[in-house]
Amino acid sequence: MGLVDRIKRRLPIFGQPEAASPPPRPRPTFAAEPEPPEEQSARGNKPVAEFIEQFVRDNQVVLFMKGSPQSPQCGFSANAAGILAGYGKPIAHVNVLADPDVREGVKQVTSWPTIPQVFIGGEFIGGADILRAMHESGELKEKIASLG
Repeated sequence: MGLVDRIKRRLPIFGQPEAASPPPRPRPTFAAEPEPPEEQSARGNKPVAEFIEQFVRDNQVVLFMKGSPQSPQCGFSANAAGILAGYGKPIAHVNVLADPDVREGVKQVTSWPTIPQVFIGGEFIGGADILRAMHESGELKEKIASLG
C-alpha cells in the first residue's frame, strides 16, 4: 500500500465512514446590551460662541476633539491628546461629536477648518500638526511652562 492509499483511507471523503461526531453544542445566547447613553453636550443652553469663549477663558489647556483623551475617536485627536498629556497639565476637553453646533462653532471662532483644536493660556494654537511641530521644537514646553 502506497502513501497515497494510506492517506485516502484516513480521509472520510474516500469511503471510510466518519467516526460518530458528538452532538452539536448549543450556541451561546447573549443578552442584548443596552446602548450607552449619548454623551450630552457640555454647552447646555448657552450660545455656542459664548460657551467656547468662556470654556477657553476658564481652562489653561483646552482641546476641542473627537472623543475624549481617554477614548479618542480619531487619530489626530489621539495624537493631540497624547502630546498634551505628556506635559502633566490638566487637559480640559470638549467632545465635538456630542454637539455638532460646537464642532462648527469652534471652526468659525478660530477660522481653522479642522478638529482637533488646541488653546493654551486662552490663545489658539492650531491643530494636531502645529501642536506636533511645537512639541518637537520645544516651543510647546516653554508655552506650557509659562502657565505656572
